[in-house]
Amino acid sequence: MTFMVLAFDYPPPAGPERRQTCRPDHLMLGEKLYKDGKWLYAAAILSVQGEAIGSVIICDFPDEETLRREWLDHEPYLLNQVWEKVEIRPIRPAPFL
Repeated sequence: MTFMVLAFDYPPPAGPERRQTCRPDHLMLGEKLYKDGKWLYAAAILSVQGEAIGSVIICDFPDEETLRREWLDHEPYLLNQVWEKVEIRPIRPAPFL
């Protein structure tokens, strides 16, 4: 099943500082999940000033429980309090993608 994970950071100064500190670990996990076919697309959500204030990830897991167990339970941005709010929504990609 395809999901959209929408995550918003804690506000400055703590959120951006934490993001920079654990970004390498987040990217390493993301790369593994991408290679495993779990992450399909990921992007930073930007403020009007162009600074990262969150993330959006389109991913593929059998169900939400597996998504949480195989990814979010180990996600550095959650473990290190970068993401303050996370929404998980099932989505249906367009048939031509």
